[in-house]
Amino acid sequence: MTDVWVSWSGGKDAATALAAARGNGLRVTGLLSTTARRDEPGDATAEIPVHGVPHELIVAQAAAIGLPLHTVELPTPCPDGEYTARMRAALGAAHTAGVSRLVCGDLALADVRAFREGVLAGTGIAGEFPLWGAGTAELARRMLADGLQAVVVAVDPARVPAALAGRAFDAAFLDELPAGTDPCGENGEFHTFVTRGPGFGHAVPVTVTGTVERDGHVQAVLVPAARTGVGALP
Repeated sequence: MTDVWVSWSGGKDAATALAAARGNGLRVTGLLSTTARRDEPGDATAEIPVHGVPHELIVAQAAAIGLPLHTVELPTPCPDGEYTARMRAALGAAHTAGVSRLVCGDLALADVRAFREGVLAGTGIAGEFPLWGAGTAELARRMLADGLQAVVVAVDPARVPAALAGRAFDAAFLDELPAGTDPCGENGEFHTFVTRGPGFGHAVPVTVTGTVERDGHVQAVLVPAARTGVGALP
């Protein structure tokens, strides 16, 4: 059996893809994530691009899951060519170490999958898409039924009310989404950070301290709950 890594953003789709890969008998041995520095004067915080989740919380997730975290540092801004070059370098090294597949949480966007497969081309690592084609309405409810807990960390205010940033990803949130919104945010409507779920040895509770507007999104500001002691999610 060969080793498999999971493409890791810290969100619900990645966590569900991890659980699916393990359920399919794959030997998952690592998480592959990206990080970038904020392009703001005096602020060098490392975070997940677009999501705005601090890298330290991704590290905490990896510890809760019990898997090594492999991080690719990206410049800000990051052209597609630079992204591809840095990812291919990391994937090539992973293949040399025995990794054969990268599990991705993509659901339905053919152009996104094609871009990802283009990045993988020539690295010796194949893409694995266990959630591809799943009905997103059913999938979102199944995530909750399986015990996944998450915080909505970023919303596109042109598609989803800005007030939903920082909310729990739960049944009430799904019921409040505007008509036509994908329940899994597949079209970029929203992004999440998982605090508890299948495969987590313990929770990664966070506190939402406010919201900011950045990169065309309204982002929730997350910090480890232990740092504040109040307002912890979950």
